[in-house]
This record gives sequence, C-alpha cells and structure tokens, in this order.
Amino acid sequence: MTNLLTDHLGREVKVTSSPNRIVSICPAITETLFALGLENEIIGRTKYCIFPQKKVEKVEIVGGTKEVNEEKIRELQPDLILAEKEENTKEIVQALEKIAPVFVLEVQSIKDAYRFIRTLGALTNREQKAEELIASCKFSFPVVPANEKKKVAYVIWRKPYMVVGGTTYINDVIHTLGFHNPFEKVGSRYPAVSKEEFAKANLDVLFLASEPFPFQEKHVAEFQSFLPNTKIILVDGEMFWYGAKMVYAGPYFKELIENI
Repeated sequence: MTNLLTDHLGREVKVTSSPNRIVSICPAITETLFALGLENEIIGRTKYCIFPQKKVEKVEIVGGTKEVNEEKIRELQPDLILAEKEENTKEIVQALEKIAPVFVLEVQSIKDAYRFIRTLGALTNREQKAEELIASCKFSFPVVPANEKKKVAYVIWRKPYMVVGGTTYINDVIHTLGFHNPFEKVGSRYPAVSKEEFAKANLDVLFLASEPFPFQEKHVAEFQSFLPNTKIILVDGEMFWYGAKMVYAGPYFKELIENI
C-alpha cells in the first residue's frame, strides 16, 4: 500500500505505508532515524553519517551528500530515499527518483527541526516515538539566553572565510541563545566574508566551528590577528545539528553561554 504525500518542497511523492528499506543521504536524518528505533530499516547512508557511533557502522555507505553511488543504491533496492534540501543537490534527487521514491525535507529554523522529526515519524510509522523525541529536545533545548545581545558570527569555512547567514537553523539557534548575527541579512545563506568585513562588523564573539571545516586552536591566532578585540571560541559544530542531536545540545549551549 502506498500513500501520496507532499514533501517539504511541495513535491508529491508516492511512499509505501511501511518502508523497511530506507536510504538516508543526510547525516541528521540518519541519526534521527536511529533515535526513532529504525536501525533495522536503514540500509544505506553517506560517509558523513557517523552517528550514532558503532550502530551506524553496520549500514552500507552509498557516497557523500553531494555525490552518491547510484549503482550501489540501486543494488540495495530501497523503498524510500530520504534527502534534505540544503545537504543534497537537486540533480541527486532527480537521479535517485528513478530508483525509488525520494522524500525531501528542509530545515531553516528550530521550528522546522521539530517538523523534520515529526515528518520522519509519520513517514516511518513512528509517530509516537517522534513526539517523544520532540519532547526530549524541547526539554533539553530551551536555554536561558545571554544577558547582553552580543554580536556573534559563526564561521564554517576557510579560504574563503564563510559564515552562517540568515534563514538557517544555526542562525535561529544564535538568536535563541540571545545573540545577534550581523551577517544574517547579507543576501546569502552562507556568505563569504573578508577580513575587512569581519572587522567592520565589530564582533563581540566569533565562533569557529569544528565542521565542515575543522577549525582548531591554531586558527584562533589567525583570526585574532585582525580581530584583536573579539573573543574567539572553538565550538563543536555537531552540537549545531538539528534532529536527534538537539537532545544533547541544550547543556552544551548553556555552558557555552556561561563561558562568554
């Protein structure tokens, strides 16, 4: 039995009512599926799907988020492929549609993250598990915001320097923590920023994320050289993932605020 469902991009997708061969090509989707108790149904993942550790190692790798092995996915005979708009390309989705139904999710805010979990639950007959996970996220996630609305930028890449802009989940997290992101209205979701633009922003705090670019202690001095009055903090980029990771993010954010 199949259901005609509308994904987060407004596409109509015929999805089997009880999918039991699922390929996920987005790390947050994979981790959340495990949190919903679907470890026996997940048959394919990307090399970046590394959580939950050990359990995920049993699942076949089908490529990355921007490039997948279509033949390997075809051999796995999935009855549902799950993608995310930002993580995966339109071309990948169109190619995989020839193999199995592809349902695309989209997350641009904390509210969207809860919709994301609820949708995964509905797609996999795990509605109750999804509601329980959402409740756990909400219990953990509310964090007392910082007293001062400091200017904060979140750096994701080097050469060129790239930061988080508007209409992104991470930007919404920054707001929820009581900070202001001066690059949220630049015109790009992940704008490239020059040293001069960083300096002009008069930042109070700069977050250097551990992924996708692996910023380390040696990079702090690099930024401090042109931002002498800005506090520079290395942050765990994985704590800024949506989905199941939100359960662990609350305590991390609380400690982060206390150290600023």
